Amino acid sequence: MSIHHSGPRSGEPAVGPIIATLACTGTVASLMYTLMIPLIPDLPRLLHSSASNTAWTVTATLLGSAVAPPIAGRLGDMYGKKRLLIASQVLLIAGSLLCAMTSSLLPVVSGRAMQGMASGVVPLGISMMRDVLPPARLGAALGLMSSSLGIGGALGIPLSALVAQHADWHVLFWGAAGLGTIMLVVLWRVIPAPPLASDADGDGAGDNARAGVGVRAGRSRFDVVGAGGLFVGLLAVLLVISKGSDWGWGAPATVGLAIGGVLTLLVWGFWELRVPNPVVDLRITAGRQVLMTNITSIIVGVAMYALSLVVPQLMQIPSGTGFGFGKSMVVAGLCFAPFGVVMVLASPVTARIIAAFGAKASLMLGVLIIAIGYAIGVAFLNAIWQILIVCAIVGLGVAFAYAAMPTLIMAAVPPTETAAANGLNTLMRALGTSTAAALIGVVLSHMTTSYQGAQVPTLSGFRITFVIATVAAVLALGVAALIPGRRPAVDLPLPRPLPDDAVHVSGPHVQAVSDGR
Repeated sequence: MSIHHSGPRSGEPAVGPIIATLACTGTVASLMYTLMIPLIPDLPRLLHSSASNTAWTVTATLLGSAVAPPIAGRLGDMYGKKRLLIASQVLLIAGSLLCAMTSSLLPVVSGRAMQGMASGVVPLGISMMRDVLPPARLGAALGLMSSSLGIGGALGIPLSALVAQHADWHVLFWGAAGLGTIMLVVLWRVIPAPPLASDADGDGAGDNARAGVGVRAGRSRFDVVGAGGLFVGLLAVLLVISKGSDWGWGAPATVGLAIGGVLTLLVWGFWELRVPNPVVDLRITAGRQVLMTNITSIIVGVAMYALSLVVPQLMQIPSGTGFGFGKSMVVAGLCFAPFGVVMVLASPVTARIIAAFGAKASLMLGVLIIAIGYAIGVAFLNAIWQILIVCAIVGLGVAFAYAAMPTLIMAAVPPTETAAANGLNTLMRALGTSTAAALIGVVLSHMTTSYQGAQVPTLSGFRITFVIATVAAVLALGVAALIPGRRPAVDLPLPRPLPDDAVHVSGPHVQAVSDGR
């Protein structure tokens, strides 16, 4: 996608701080996913409950991070992305403080859900970048912002493990609240409040736009019924995916939730097609480019998450098994860190690939690299250096794929839908990771060996997991091939130009290519 802005002007906000602020905000939000991973073995003792109950401290975050982005995206499109970015940070801070001040299960689970809901900052940040960045910086910035979900998760494990080993576990949440507060202040000071649509018909909506409020806010109300239906339906389906193996796939609770969730989503879809301002515009979502990109996102989510399930376990399994490495959680997390580091370093390269060959090419190249990385991992899991290489290769592939997805989405939707559309794409990635957790959890739980009275996954189980990820990546490659290729440039309406003290955009149109260039 190519967005044409005028050159720099005096008084224009510096682009670098905007990119850094939004990317750091996404990274901090994604840190919440892995914040408690090092504590999982000790959670029953720390929270005075059973292991099955304390597992909700992880599940709640994943559920919150899945259901929040599409709703936050729609609210951002309607009422202003900066406002919703700040609101998301407030949720993160409140959830962190709630966890930091208690040792009871229910408040901690509630706080963890609130932390997960802060992940709405990623689609909001992607959409914000489209509004305010010049074309020369947009590609790399989109790649970095989109990859922040993986970057934070990869870096969070060693950081959390280091704190957990040397301090009380509540320090993790005090630190999360501190990071959230810092990002809240920086967001307030650095990020402009871009308008979302032009006041083309002269009805005064431009005043809302100049205040950072979308034109929709002056003309319609938020679809509360649609948001509630989406929340309930997704929550039921994701609970089945996440907890089905624990409850039993044929258990009445599992079957009932599955049926209820599917029926709720069907009714929700019927409703969304008939309201004037839906939470998710299903007609746009059903377009071939958006649909194929979202399906690919689900499959890439499955492939990506396999690595985070295998590496920490393999590194910590005792070396006496003959295949484990017997390392601490800190070392295990550091071995996974190349995944996130490569994603950061690759963002400028992904921008050049997209500019030269289009976003579809970047996506297909990314999933091909992911497949190659996992195929290498199937054969080479015998040394730490081999695992580091696999992590780096898969991280590179995910960087290419994740950078392409928002570009493809934004090239196919109007500017007034960008945050909501990217929120739905973030949800698709979350569906993929949840599916991977359930599927691979079943595989590893059924392929175990006994060591000193404990059951641990076998090396064959880890290799089967990598085979599943390889197949998923190949399948994603096939689906990505169905995304429409290059077409002539088309004009999409640009949001109303900002006042002189904000980012200046010249001209009433934005040039975009349907393949995401």
